[in-house]
Amino acid sequence: MITRQAAKRRRNSGDSVLALFEPDPEDKPARNLSNSRCTNLIHDKKLDSNLFQTLLEDLWSKIPVEKRWHCTYLDCLWFSLYKDDLMREKVLNWIKKKQIFTAKYTFIPIVCWGHWSLLILCHFRDPQQMRPRIPFMLLLDSLHQTEPRRLERDIRRFILDVYRSQEKEENSDSIVKIPLLLPKVPQQTDGEACGIYVLYFIYLFMHSVPSSFTQQGWPCFLNEDWFTVEELESFRKEIYGSWNLDAAMVNPGEQPPSTLYFHSSTSRTTSTNG
Repeated sequence: MITRQAAKRRRNSGDSVLALFEPDPEDKPARNLSNSRCTNLIHDKKLDSNLFQTLLEDLWSKIPVEKRWHCTYLDCLWFSLYKDDLMREKVLNWIKKKQIFTAKYTFIPIVCWGHWSLLILCHFRDPQQMRPRIPFMLLLDSLHQTEPRRLERDIRRFILDVYRSQEKEENSDSIVKIPLLLPKVPQQTDGEACGIYVLYFIYLFMHSVPSSFTQQGWPCFLNEDWFTVEELESFRKEIYGSWNLDAAMVNPGEQPPSTLYFHSSTSRTTSTNG
């Protein structure tokens, strides 16, 4: 998948945007790391959309099945592409295939204004399913000074269109009533680490979240002391280390190893500038 900048350049050249995103991303193999990408991994904390998605797919595949059984995630560019009028319908069709209304938690990476954040849809399951709960949303952001609430209007419009595209009986008034919570989570101290924070948010949330919780009792671990900078750096090195970078720099088509071990299942884990 191309980056947003490449898509913009292609649009400005007069070519069709839709042609850039064929076939459906769900049918594409995991992205490979080029030599320049590998060098970026080693020396940089910044993550562009290609690197982010590569690492997310690899991370997800190595999380135990029982931890991701009731979870799903969206491609890291879908939210941004949704805001493009030419791409909106196509993105909504891609999302339909993800069946997010059968998942207990849906992770939606968001990259806007050169910054990564994470939207988590909680209990958006079909109300006809067993023991339905009131849905709510969590917006995790490692740089609160960017005023993440400015995303709220786009988020609610996005959610409403997702409901409508899947013929759910929801209207704008009901979507407005879905709580959007902004927990105080650890904050980055530089302008580049937002992407790795989002990956660590996903990893830790899936390993730490209780089997069930409500808006009123949302996880107490979502606080400023959730993890330390040292634990985040350890995660960054390990998730990058899961790729055979030396081999990939010689053979760009090299695939990552099939196993990835983190030091702790509950221990504390960019693009863009953060």
